[in-house]
Order: sequence, then C-alpha cells, then structure tokens
Amino acid sequence: MTEELYWQDGPHWPETARKSLDYPEEPLFAILDRAAEKSGDLPHTVFMGKSKTFREVRDAADRIANFLVKRGVKQDDRVAIFLPNVPHFPEVFFGSLKAGAKVVTCNPLYKKGELKYQLDDTDAVAIFVLDHPTFTPTCYEAIKDTKVETVVVCSVKPWLSKITAFIGGLIGKVPKSPYYEEDKTFFYDEILANYEPEVPTLTVDPHDTAILIYTGGTTGVPKGAELTHYNLASNLVQISEWVYLRAEDIAEDAEPGGARYGREVYIGALPWYHSYGLTVTFLMSVFFAGKLVCIPDPRSGKPPLSDLLKEMADNKGTVFNCVPALYAGVVNHPDIAKYDLTSISICSSGAAPLPPSLAEEWEKVTGTLLIEGYGLTETSPVTHTNPTNKAHRKFGSIGLPLPDTICKILDIDTGTQEMPIGETGEIALHGPQVMKGYWMKPEETAAVMRDIGGKRFFLTGDIGHMDEEGYTYISDRKKQMIIVGGLKAYPREIEDTYFEHPKVKMAAAIGIPRGDDPGNEFVKAFIVLKDGETATPEEFIEWARDKMAGYKRPREVDIVDELPMSQVGKVLRRVLREEELKRRGITDA
Repeated sequence: MTEELYWQDGPHWPETARKSLDYPEEPLFAILDRAAEKSGDLPHTVFMGKSKTFREVRDAADRIANFLVKRGVKQDDRVAIFLPNVPHFPEVFFGSLKAGAKVVTCNPLYKKGELKYQLDDTDAVAIFVLDHPTFTPTCYEAIKDTKVETVVVCSVKPWLSKITAFIGGLIGKVPKSPYYEEDKTFFYDEILANYEPEVPTLTVDPHDTAILIYTGGTTGVPKGAELTHYNLASNLVQISEWVYLRAEDIAEDAEPGGARYGREVYIGALPWYHSYGLTVTFLMSVFFAGKLVCIPDPRSGKPPLSDLLKEMADNKGTVFNCVPALYAGVVNHPDIAKYDLTSISICSSGAAPLPPSLAEEWEKVTGTLLIEGYGLTETSPVTHTNPTNKAHRKFGSIGLPLPDTICKILDIDTGTQEMPIGETGEIALHGPQVMKGYWMKPEETAAVMRDIGGKRFFLTGDIGHMDEEGYTYISDRKKQMIIVGGLKAYPREIEDTYFEHPKVKMAAAIGIPRGDDPGNEFVKAFIVLKDGETATPEEFIEWARDKMAGYKRPREVDIVDELPMSQVGKVLRRVLREEELKRRGITDA
C-alpha cells in the first residue's frame, strides 16, 4: 500500500470494500440495456401511482434516439434537458446518449437568460421541456437566436388516471403551455407512437463526454463540467462497492446494510439536473435495477413536504439521498408521526455540512443511519463518504476517499506543496470519476488541475485537513460561493443580472448563514444607485423574480452609497460579509 493511500490500511476501511476496482469501458447507456435484459419486467419509473418497467423505459429511450437521429442530430451534438424529476427524464437522458449526443442538464427553474446562456455556450440543437404554463414559454424565449431547431414538449397527462386527467383539464390542474411554436415543436407522446425503437449504429468512446453539468466551480462563472461515460460509470461502481454489492452478488441480497439488486426503491427528491441527484439516485437506481419514484417538487403539499412523505410511505422507499435542509424539513414536519418511514434503509447527506444533531434526530424518527459524504459536480460527484456503520462514522467529517480515489491537502497559496497530516490546505482529488475538463474553457481547466507524481489532481477550492486515519474535514470554502438549500449560488452571476437594471451602478452579493441552520445560507445584495436615481430594496427583490431562479434571488437588499474596493478596483465581498456578520452578531464558521 502506498503512503498516499494510508487510510486503506486503517481500522475503519470497510472489510467488504476492495481497495482497487475494475471499471467498465462502455457507454453509460449500457447500464439501462443491462437492466432491461436482466430485469426487464421489474418496475423502474414510478409516478402518480403508475409505473413503467425497465424494458418499457429502454423501448422509449430507443424511440427517442431514433427520432433525434432522423431529426438531424449528429454524434457529439448537444441535447438539452429542461425537465424536473418526471418519468420522461430517464428516457430522454438515455435516448439522447444512444443517439450519440452529449446531454446538457438544465435547471427547470431557470429564467430565460439563465437557460439561454447554457444553450448558447453548448450550441445545443434540441431541447426537451415540460408542457407547463411557465416552463414551456421560458424555453421558447430562451431558444431565440440559438442553434436549437427541435423542441420536444413532454406532458404528464398520460400518467394521470382518466378521471384525474379529465378534471385536471377542466380546472387547469394538468400543466399545459398557453401556446406552441409549430415550426420547431414536437410532442413526446407522438414521438413514442410514431418512431420505432431503432438505435443508430455508432461507436461511443467511453472516455468521450457524456453530459455537461453547469457549475460555477471556484470562480463563479458558469462552466460546463464535462463528465465522460467512464467518469460516471466508474463512480457508480465505486459507490456500489461502498454499499457492499459486488457483481457476483447481483442475484442475491447484499450483506446487511447494503443495496439489494432489484429490490430497492429510490426516492427521487434530489433534482436530476444536479450531479448529486443524477448519480446517487437516478443512475444508481438503474445500476441496481431499482424503482425510481419521481418527485418533481419535494416541497409540495400542505404543510410543505407532505406529498414527499406520502410518496415515501406509499412506495415503501428504501433509499433516500438528500441535503441537510430537506432532512431538517422532514424531521420537523408537524405530521411526521402519521407516515411510516421504517422501510428506509440507506440514507446519505451531501451538498452542505450535516449538523450532528440533525443526523441524530433523523435516526430517532426513522431508525435509519444517516451518512455524510462529499463530492463535486466535477467529480461525478462522489469522492468521500463515511463508513456505513455508527462505530466508524465520524460526525463533522466527510469520511474516507472511495476506492481508487486519492485525496491530498495542498498549500492554499500555490496548490503545489502537500501539507502534513492534520494541517489545513486546499483539498485536491485524483480518481476515475474526475471530470475531463470544463467545456470549451482550456485555461480554466488548467487552473484547477495539477500534475502530482504523474497523476492528475483536481483542485476543489474547498479548504480542510485529513486526520491520521484518513478522514477528511472541511473547515472552510471559497467565500464567494453561497450554499442555498444545498444548491450553489454564485455572486458574480447575481451581480451581473443586477447590472442589467437601469438604476444600478454597482452591485455585490454575499451569503448570510440562516440563524436556525448555520450550514445553509440566503443571498443578500448590496446595490449602489446611479446618480440621481431613487429606489427601495423591495423594488430590487421584486425585479429579480423574473430574472433569477428562486434560490439565487436575494432575500435582503441594502442600498448603499459605496462598496468596499481593493486598490485594483475589485469589490471586497469578504469585507462586506465580515461587516454584515458582525452587525448580526454571527461568528463566521
């Protein structure tokens, strides 16, 4: 064992986990084909009380692939998915890959400008959108002056019962766009009815890009992380090893505490456009041939989260991956005692720090161990997780690196010198799950990559240390990044949007910790008005509603005379944050 993998020799490395694995050299859609061949009659997507089997999902994906090719989509073209967690998503995702396209995942809450940026940056030629009074018109506005020539509108009406669909049509509960642009619009259900499940013959290099997921990285400028077929397939294998299932066990139950092939029910609460939900819930459900319960809006219901709890109980969910804010919402739900959650057996938390008290409360309510892990969009995403037992779990730590993942702590200033065990620095990662690079941004890719001992390491921008047993602790992060409910908001993007306002001279945005949940934040903006202009904070908060997704929109706005600036003219957000926290009596963690 090499010194750089010292934690694998420690007492906390799971006995069932191999230290090095073999990774599939195959296109990502092979996991769907395998599930359809081996477990084709098992239900996969579950929505509104109805389900589709793996064989039916593959059939639909093949029809989508056939449609895209006949529509002129060529290998390596980009196809955008602008959908929430609805049952169309897996079919579109795999169908696009089978057509040879690269998938671009888009946040369905994006406003026109945000969506247009991704479509322009990727030169996407097609987009799939939910039939909806808001999403569809936003899509039509965003595709103007882009290369998008194909818009596929996806309706949830076929998933509703006849009575529900009829009543919904009368009172408007079934989502429907107010208009359709005929020259570019195709309807999902007509495609499935009119195209055969014929997959084009093409050669897919596993090391080619499969998907582009947008992130602000460490600089705040939205960039498309290029994740290859190999990156994503490798991460699935790494995660599956940690939850104790190996290929030879595929026809049997795994060891206690591990995932069971063909038996798990994945609760799809995390958004699938985001790398966390995409890999650990959506793709893992295919990898393990499990049910995938589609949850378009986990906070829906009265009180909020009631619909999620009902779906978890009714479907006897077994796997629940989530962010701390959602775990807190569940355990504090006023009617939590009414829902039977005892079927839940595997839970992970990521995207934001997990308070130990929250994990303990969750375990009291469900009786299920909650394990904290870590990852980034650029790493497909999982790189670390705690062992899945109480004896070896360490609260406050993101856990141990997964097999074949090397974690180093480098000096913050240059990112070239490795720090001793226990000392703080920037976390750098090497492994088969590390991205190919940022789409069309070679300089930014080079800025976050380091060659160390002949291996390619990714600089995460997160600050932390490792202990003598290999557990990693994050003590800080890039201050410009704002964590809102597990999602990342980037000040520059918010500021650039405010600069479009005719009254704004300067703008700055920072994150403020929420008093009841310090690991979660909200956005606060500071605005300097142009000379002679007057405005109120409420005016800017309201203006942002049509410009930014909800989690990015400032909850508070201060109108100020000036912003703190450096000698070279950069806004000192750090000073703004320090002054604001001091005013509020908050100690920066």
